[in-house]
Amino acid sequence: MKIQENRDKSFLGAVISIALPVGLQNLLATTAGMVDTIMIGSEGELAMAAVGISSQFFSLTNACTYGFAAAALLFFAQYWGVRDEKGINRVFGIAITCMMAVALTFCGLAVWKSEFILGIYTDKANIVAAGLPYIRIAGFAYPLQVAVTLLSYLMRSTERVRAPLIGSVTGMFVNLILNWILIYGRFGMPKMGVAGAAVGTLVSAAVNVGILFHFLLRSQCTARLRLQDMFDWKGGFSRQYLGKAFPILCSEILYGFGQMLMNVVIGRQSESAIAAVAAFQALQGMVFAFYGGVTEACCVLVGNEIGAGRHMKGYRYMKKFAVFGSMITFMVCLAILIVNEPVLALFGLGAEAMFYGKYMLVIFLAAGTLRACNFTITNCYRASGEPVFGAVLEISGLFLISVPATLTAGLVLHLPFLAVFACIYMDEIIRLIFEIGYTRSGKWIKPVTEAGKRALPEFWEELRTKK
Repeated sequence: MKIQENRDKSFLGAVISIALPVGLQNLLATTAGMVDTIMIGSEGELAMAAVGISSQFFSLTNACTYGFAAAALLFFAQYWGVRDEKGINRVFGIAITCMMAVALTFCGLAVWKSEFILGIYTDKANIVAAGLPYIRIAGFAYPLQVAVTLLSYLMRSTERVRAPLIGSVTGMFVNLILNWILIYGRFGMPKMGVAGAAVGTLVSAAVNVGILFHFLLRSQCTARLRLQDMFDWKGGFSRQYLGKAFPILCSEILYGFGQMLMNVVIGRQSESAIAAVAAFQALQGMVFAFYGGVTEACCVLVGNEIGAGRHMKGYRYMKKFAVFGSMITFMVCLAILIVNEPVLALFGLGAEAMFYGKYMLVIFLAAGTLRACNFTITNCYRASGEPVFGAVLEISGLFLISVPATLTAGLVLHLPFLAVFACIYMDEIIRLIFEIGYTRSGKWIKPVTEAGKRALPEFWEELRTKK
């Protein structure tokens, strides 16, 4: 009983020390995004639909860079478990190089090929025209937002959760103030509408990056960035990193492409449905703030334990976090659903869009809970050194179930919008069934550190005994 009590205290301590600060940071970031959407919603459903469509291209950008960041998180966490500062520097150097190359490419497409890009997502000329000013300005923020992601992962993995939180809070206030001034034309500034929201996004991202670098360079923590180590990729290191990054990258790119295909279907629904989706995505972001914090805490802590050779502790953390994250997601979804009318009214939706928004939340009450559990488990596999199983399972479910179902429902059968929306989540329960069995097996524990590798035989023996 005493051992179990200590384990519970250790688990709760991990939640309080890492999950809550990260969850708060995510919540602040998504709250700012939701207020953005509310402010833009005051300009009408067309403006909100335009920004929602434009933001989907950044989601694709994020998908194409996230694989490098997720692989970096794996190495950051495990190297920090054995305090390997040089290893952390090498990972940061190769990850930021790869991510910036991708982000700058997407930035160029958003700025100079914006009409073509928006035309992929919707066939409505008025939405494309309204979204052009937004995507052309917001495109310059893509490299900055990518840098924020990697810097935040580095600092959280090395137990510095305060700096990303401060950066998010400051960026949020800068974004809100600039939005209020530029969207509505306050203090003698021109009324810029959606373009003003894009300027706020760009400036706030620059502020966030500046704050993170300030804390990083002033930190007295042993894991400090050193230029001479960041680009020292000898001894097969780049092959080792890219070997872990490649499955995650393929998974994220294919996942982003699959989401794009389903967004193409959504973009061909009614204007009210598209506006409702934009509002829903803002609320979904709030839900993600909670379970995203739990997931990142799980990745950091599990990676630390496995890197240090304490595999059984990492194994227990993983199972507890998967359940804990799902419970939080269900409660948050339920709370939003209970107050859906006043919340959705903030976005300036019409009667039809309000109807859609309410029942999208009903669908997400179940689907979001399953997705949270799957998200936590898949990311925990990656942090433990196993990026392949979760990637194959995720992409198989997406392209064998959700994408065909959504395309068929929306473009062939022309079913009602809510039926089309429900098809997006059809793969979640199938994924979870396979993940439960694989999680229990412990085969996902594949350390990259020498200390972790040496401890594997003892872990397998302990796991076999417990079974």
